[in-house]
Amino acid sequence: MKLFVYKTLFIFGCIFILFQLTFGVKIKEFKYELNEIKSRENIIYFKDKLRKELKNAVEKENYLNPEDAKLINDFINKIKLELSRNNQ
Repeated sequence: MKLFVYKTLFIFGCIFILFQLTFGVKIKEFKYELNEIKSRENIIYFKDKLRKELKNAVEKENYLNPEDAKLINDFINKIKLELSRNNQ
């Protein structure tokens, strides 16, 4: 009976060590990256970057090129047509 307990403890110990060496490292890396993304400095950095991009978009005369604008307009008109047909 003693031998069974020792073997069982040894096997569980090996499985635990194997888990920590494989999945445990990845879980710790993921937690670190998540905490890094949530940090105050990163939030401020992303807000500033978003503001700069929005300012650049507002300053442009034409945000879309004519071909993309026509494609989006046609798509929106098609959706409006389908919605009006379904409402009748």
